[in-house]
Amino acid sequence: MQTVFVIDDEVNIRILITQYLQKEGFKVEAFGSIEELNHRLEEGYPDMFILDIMLPGQDGLAFCQKIREHSWVPIIFISARRKAFDRITGLEIGGDDYLSKPFSPRELVARVHSVLRRTKKTTDTGQYIQVNNLKLRPNDRLGLVNECELCLTTREFDLLLLLVQHPQRTFNRQELLDKIWGYDYMGSERAVDDLIKRLRKKLRKSGSKTNIQTIWGYGYRLDG
Repeated sequence: MQTVFVIDDEVNIRILITQYLQKEGFKVEAFGSIEELNHRLEEGYPDMFILDIMLPGQDGLAFCQKIREHSWVPIIFISARRKAFDRITGLEIGGDDYLSKPFSPRELVARVHSVLRRTKKTTDTGQYIQVNNLKLRPNDRLGLVNECELCLTTREFDLLLLLVQHPQRTFNRQELLDKIWGYDYMGSERAVDDLIKRLRKKLRKSGSKTNIQTIWGYGYRLDG
């Protein structure tokens, strides 16, 4: 049974999410603040966080940044703030998805399943796949550049792995949406461009010699 931690200061929201996820077979623990959650984390992490941005005390964005320093556990943001800046910021710092309030509980459940499916993607081998000074080990979801760990979100790792496994193949944006976000994703192709931008930035900062090439008007491919 997979465990989901729900962090939201609205009691009704916590109850609603908990009821729907429990019906889907998840074990759910709900918290009203990061401070309440921190004591529980001493016992271990869940399989996913559903995290409100606006919380008393430490907010969800700051908590996500802290988690991403040492863990890739999936995070879905929920928030009453609908500005594109908040959505982009949440994804840039390591969130795996973002849902604005008010939302359909069934849509949230669908997104939970979608994100967890992506998280489980592995290959048949535990060996490294290497391109220049970049190495990926799919089964451990581990990336290294010059033997230093590369901290990637779930989608960043999945996208990079897909490109590394198919060098010189050009993927169009819709293909990448289908493979990385899932066929049930209803968002814009702009999500691909945003993810590529963040991934390029991390690769550049890490000193990777691997480059993601833009094929104008079509999509992206990995060059050596």
